[in-house]
Amino acid sequence: MTGLLTGLILPFAGTALGAACVFMMRQKMNVMLEKSLTGFAAGVMVAASVWSLLIPSMDMTGEEGVMRVVPAVVGFVLGIGFLLLLDMMVPHQHIEGGQSEGPRSKLSKTTKLVFAVTLHNIPEGMAVGVSLAAALGQNAYVPMSAALALAIGIAIQNFPEGAIVSMPLRAAGNSKRRSFLLGAMSGIVEPIAAVVTILLASAVIPVLPYLLAFAAGAMIYVVVEELIPETQTGEHSNMGTVGFTVGFALMMVLDVVLG
Repeated sequence: MTGLLTGLILPFAGTALGAACVFMMRQKMNVMLEKSLTGFAAGVMVAASVWSLLIPSMDMTGEEGVMRVVPAVVGFVLGIGFLLLLDMMVPHQHIEGGQSEGPRSKLSKTTKLVFAVTLHNIPEGMAVGVSLAAALGQNAYVPMSAALALAIGIAIQNFPEGAIVSMPLRAAGNSKRRSFLLGAMSGIVEPIAAVVTILLASAVIPVLPYLLAFAAGAMIYVVVEELIPETQTGEHSNMGTVGFTVGFALMMVLDVVLG
């Protein structure tokens, strides 16, 4: 039970601590730092998708040849499709974007910014949830230590993500307190998504390989659709690449050493 609670709380705590940077920093974040942090988050998510989700998904099948990869491929594609559908259905606006995405609405820019980050956080919560579900089911391929390693990695990448959310909200004219609360609450969807995933997974244990790959696909969608493009637009794109490298290496080490 301790491992479960820790795994659920860590990612949200990372977002909240990052959002608290709004109390200590200037209104606008340095461009090089923002690129580095965004790249770092992307690197963590890609490494987590491979080592913590896709590889265990294939190992769980107990099959050889083509059948070993079928659940991973199916789940991965469905995860991509799920985030693509949410992207089209939910009105949102990215921090660096000038135009809103999704259906037309009269929501404020601040609300759309929060929605955009919430969309990012859903797959991360799902990833932690399905890993915890596998660990609670005493799955040999995903021990509790591996699930907690994933939660730690997501929490680490959520720290800069929380800052990247709260700082632009402050620059847009919101108070420090409001910017912090909106930045922190954008991460509350992660434990919620994790709990929902755990409940679903516990009811349908045979589809755990599909759920692991589904979470991986959802995270990769966020990386390819949003994070990587944000690091490569404008100046200092190389800092995004450096951040990606550091994030990928750190998550790989966490998964191998702690998992």
